[in-house]
Amino acid sequence: MIDFERSGHGAPIVLVHGITESKRSWDPLVERLADTHEVLAVDLRGHGSSTKAEPYDILTMASDVHEVVEASHIEEPLLIGHSLGGTVVSAYAAMFATRGVINVDQSMRLGDFQQSLRSVEPMLRGDEATFRQVIDMVFDSMRGELDEHEWARLRSIRRADQDVVLGVWSAVLELDEGELDAMVSALASAIEVPYLSVHGSEPGEDYEQWLSALVMESRVERWPGLGHYPHLVDQERFVQLVSDFETTLKKV
Repeated sequence: MIDFERSGHGAPIVLVHGITESKRSWDPLVERLADTHEVLAVDLRGHGSSTKAEPYDILTMASDVHEVVEASHIEEPLLIGHSLGGTVVSAYAAMFATRGVINVDQSMRLGDFQQSLRSVEPMLRGDEATFRQVIDMVFDSMRGELDEHEWARLRSIRRADQDVVLGVWSAVLELDEGELDAMVSALASAIEVPYLSVHGSEPGEDYEQWLSALVMESRVERWPGLGHYPHLVDQERFVQLVSDFETTLKKV
């Protein structure tokens, strides 16, 4: 069972969280967005209050989100995903109807991530204590400018289940570089709606050029130095960004 919460009225928005987190990660933004939108915040399988059930691959998770959208009688929502959620909403847009995508701090150039992840793979596959140690290390490195209150709140909702994390990252860990690049290219090139990629962490100087070669209507926006959670570091700016992006959708 996929758990979700629905609030507000207006044009529909679907919010998808990052790995080990839940729909609660969006709490500071939901009320603001629900003033003018119908907001659907989803717990991915194996996260939050949703059921743990293999498989945990991106396409399955995107299909789960679509089933929730259909069951809620929502048509062509704006998709907003952070981290893992950014990959999930990208896969959703490649397969199902949507008005547009906002990807928050998730590079789709997964080959770069593959290199860093494989350097800690033995620890990820180690005992529970070692696994949790490396997960804490990974998240601590991405905190950026997030204040103490928000950081403590995210830590309190984080649930790092080893089988879920390894399942989510299985493609990155198990495919060779060529296979991973081919998978990403096939997915990204199927996205035909406006796509905004917002980064508080630097995705690489040539990332905009790389992304635009795959996603025709893509744009990259950098919020330098904010880290992995730019939407929570500068919440008012993010809400305005959503509003501005929607204005462009109406012109498409």
